[in-house]
Amino acid sequence: MSAFDSTTRTLISPAQLNRPLGRVAYWAVFAVVIVVFTLVFLGPLYWMVTGGLKSTQEVIQNPPTLFPRRPDPGTYLAAWQHLNMGRLLLNSVYYAFGALAFQLVFDVAAAYSLSRLRPVFGTVILGLMLATLMIPAAVLIVPQYLTVVDLPIVHIGLINTPWAIWLPTVANAFNIFLLKRFFDSIPADLLAAAAVDGATPVQTLRLIVLPMSRPILGVVSIFAVVSVWKDFLWPFLVEPDPTRQPVNIGINSLALNVAQNEIIAGLTIASIPTIILFLIFQRNIMAGLTAGGLKS
Repeated sequence: MSAFDSTTRTLISPAQLNRPLGRVAYWAVFAVVIVVFTLVFLGPLYWMVTGGLKSTQEVIQNPPTLFPRRPDPGTYLAAWQHLNMGRLLLNSVYYAFGALAFQLVFDVAAAYSLSRLRPVFGTVILGLMLATLMIPAAVLIVPQYLTVVDLPIVHIGLINTPWAIWLPTVANAFNIFLLKRFFDSIPADLLAAAAVDGATPVQTLRLIVLPMSRPILGVVSIFAVVSVWKDFLWPFLVEPDPTRQPVNIGINSLALNVAQNEIIAGLTIASIPTIILFLIFQRNIMAGLTAGGLKS
């Protein structure tokens, strides 16, 4: 048996793959899998984009048409004007990047302290944080809402303020875990050398750790922005003022007075920023997710 055969485990052995029938079967199955997954992931996006190009009658007809009969790009301009998409997108940007700023400050501080400062019961604290990932988000809606209605101790209501959206996103256990895993992979000798040179823990974090953590900070940033951007239920509960609502809630509020094809066009416009963000930073996402997996 060759070295390749003894160390490699595949669904199809190299001998079978070298046969004409085996090669044809392999590529046929591969093509089917690729096509199916492409349709599953890109199909809804295709229907959304083409739905904005159709007339209202064509959108609601059954069975639906695969291609628009008379594509009308003007629907997107009408949706921008009737749904006031400019204001809604600015609101979403405000909430998303505000949440990002708070997460970067507090989650980085929490992850760094758990990784390098090693407080008492740090392992227990991390375990409790990760345990919160097992709790369905819907279960936390009521206690979170009661908290922002009357903030404990100070007794301040946060409804209809950006703080009601920002504060619940600060303690993100998943992002803290990602950051801690990356900080754990930073060579201890490098941090010890900084301590010998007289650097304080804060200076070490600012001058050494953060510049080395750009990949994982990019991942956390994208996760934070997308999480707030796509959220619907929580902003719907805490932002009743139409002038303050993010794009998802604003489109829903105006849906009764706008044509169906314009609503679909508005949803397409609302999804464009996050798609562009992913396409630009997809390499950073992959690099950040794999960073810290192996110790240096």
